[in-house]
Amino acid sequence: MHSNVDVYCERRVADWIGTRTTHDARRITKYTSRFTLRASRRLVIILVLVAVLTGLSCSKGPDRQEVVLYCSVDQALAEPIVAEFERQSEITVLARYDTEASKTVGLVQRIRAEAAAPTADVFWSNEIFHTIRLARDGLLTPYHSEVTAAWPATFADPNRCWYGFALRGRVIGYNTNRVSAEEAPKSLEDVLKVRWKGRLVMASPAFGTTGGDVASWFAHYGPDHARKILRQLKDNDVRIVSGNSTAVRMVATGQADLCFTDTDDIHAGQRNDWPVAMHFLDQGGDGVLAIPNTAALIKGGPHPEAADVLMRFLLSEDLERRLVKSDSHNSPIRASVAQEYPQYAIPNPLPVDYGRVADFLPTAIAAARESLE
Repeated sequence: MHSNVDVYCERRVADWIGTRTTHDARRITKYTSRFTLRASRRLVIILVLVAVLTGLSCSKGPDRQEVVLYCSVDQALAEPIVAEFERQSEITVLARYDTEASKTVGLVQRIRAEAAAPTADVFWSNEIFHTIRLARDGLLTPYHSEVTAAWPATFADPNRCWYGFALRGRVIGYNTNRVSAEEAPKSLEDVLKVRWKGRLVMASPAFGTTGGDVASWFAHYGPDHARKILRQLKDNDVRIVSGNSTAVRMVATGQADLCFTDTDDIHAGQRNDWPVAMHFLDQGGDGVLAIPNTAALIKGGPHPEAADVLMRFLLSEDLERRLVKSDSHNSPIRASVAQEYPQYAIPNPLPVDYGRVADFLPTAIAAARESLE
């Protein structure tokens, strides 16, 4: 085999050098073979060195930490905040968001389903009532830091399993081309008047902040009066839609004149130059329901150290400042920040026991389904 190859090489080289002797060709062939072998050996050595150096560079330092976040805050609002946390902390956030139609409830159900082997570490919710119920069912774990030591009692779990911040208010949105600011209703009682028959839409109380709003009627007015309000809404031909943003869009496009919604949805519509404005949804002259965001550690979460860092970030003054300056314009609970943004204050907040509202949540949702859907 080798002799045939040598002969072939000799002939090729001889053809190439023309008048050179066969003896010279053999010398050139041997030289070429030795050169090729040396080059091959050098290439193998280089490849081995590259592989070793690459392995060493990859093994330098610890792996980047991860934390799993379940978040029912609007994804477009939360993602830049999560990215900023990643930049500051060098911790990778694996975030799961909820849809508008199943806002909050979908993630709450997931946390319950995973209770035996939790996937998530932190729950950042855009409301408080389902968070309270998770804490009562033992699915959250206490969190303490120097920041939370003086947290307002109204916005803190007695066992420190959750903390509230960055408020939104319940409002009556209206189409400014069809309803003037003077005639637009300013309270729940105003909306029940016959002049608004067929002109109101609201999100399904089964999901999101609407369920908590209806539950607050049960807590504030009492169950009998709250059920009467639901019947009056039905008599006034209220239409149920998939979410607050859908309700605001229907008002903006003239498919309805009024809607129940949250402050952030009206701010979003105005940012889009929609013809919408709002009055705060006063309950019988006693005030407006203010709904905080909440942050909580999930019991048994797989990344406790990184979760602690994320909780510290979510409960920071910097985050409240980011949220009030964002398109959502959440009202801060910190007086030092709130006084800088008086235009986003919630006037006359309803004196409310959030725990009692959470107690009524299943009853309120069931009653609303029975009366409205």
